[in-house]
Amino acid sequence: MNDWSSYQLQDFIPFSVDIYLRLLERLNENFWPLQILTLALGIAALWLVARHHSRWLCLLLALIWAFVGYGFFIQHYAELNWAGGNIGYFFFTQSFLLLLVAFSGASVDKSIVKQHVLTNLSVVIGWAIGLAGLIALPLLSVMIGHTWTQAEIFGIHADPTAITSLGFVLILFSGWRLWLLALIPALWLLISALTWTVLGTSWSLVLFSVLATVLLGLLCKSVGGWMVKQDQFI
Repeated sequence: MNDWSSYQLQDFIPFSVDIYLRLLERLNENFWPLQILTLALGIAALWLVARHHSRWLCLLLALIWAFVGYGFFIQHYAELNWAGGNIGYFFFTQSFLLLLVAFSGASVDKSIVKQHVLTNLSVVIGWAIGLAGLIALPLLSVMIGHTWTQAEIFGIHADPTAITSLGFVLILFSGWRLWLLALIPALWLLISALTWTVLGTSWSLVLFSVLATVLLGLLCKSVGGWMVKQDQFI
């Protein structure tokens, strides 16, 4: 029987940074010009968030998560890592959870958002995270040395899809719906950040920073909502 304590993190990443960057590049090549459509869908999602159309947002994100689960993980990432296909099924699970929330009568708790400073802060964090995943992430990847063909795009690659989705759900949802929809994207960001750490690039610091900011937003939303409920009992 294998002793799991003898394994190190790099044992689970059987590829180099050059091979991983080539994977990102190949995705862009294979799916071009679909990036134009996914960015358009991202802008549409921004509009849905601004208009508080949470149900339509969930339906849109469910479609995107299912596509990334198949196109990114099962079709491509599984070629590099035996776990890639399994992670793709977690993305399918996220798609199902988004559909579940959409058809469960999901709505925005506007009263909480307006009454407490912590929930207002979480909304600001959500907008920053959402815009970062949709717009800033591809630009930042080029700034740190990746080429434009290696830039990760919302709706095509996993990282910006997870980041943008986390920002959007942080804006619109609270309580169990927020934590339900944030769990899988946050876990993927952790896995991705650890992967980039093993690959020896500074991109891991970006993802860890985003993840820490998301956790701060989740904490603010939860504590703010709890404090509002306590005030209502007084």
